[in-house]
Amino acid sequence: MKRLLIALVASSFLATPMAFAQPAKPFEVAQMKERHVEKKVYRHGNKKVVEKHVVVKKRWARGHRLSPAERRHIAAVNDYRRYKLRAPPRGQRWVRVDNDFLLISVATGVIVNLATR
Repeated sequence: MKRLLIALVASSFLATPMAFAQPAKPFEVAQMKERHVEKKVYRHGNKKVVEKHVVVKKRWARGHRLSPAERRHIAAVNDYRRYKLRAPPRGQRWVRVDNDFLLISVATGVIVNLATR
């Protein structure tokens, strides 16, 4: 009986740190990027021309902070009803990135909500 009790206590000491383990980087998922290559093939006379273009698209997540440089290059959405989005609360605004709509905080640049179309 003592051996069973000691074995259970020892295993609980080993299992506890694993239960409280956290991911290494919390925003790692927010900063993941999708990459794919677009190919355009056309003929110019007798030559076959292949253009390759690498497209990198970010995946956005709540809590991710947009840098001021990113915020400068993103288009604001003023007619949010056209895209069937709810009215942004005070201090927040909708922005459009590719085909994603992000509700960001104006002061901090933190993503509050996402909508994809």
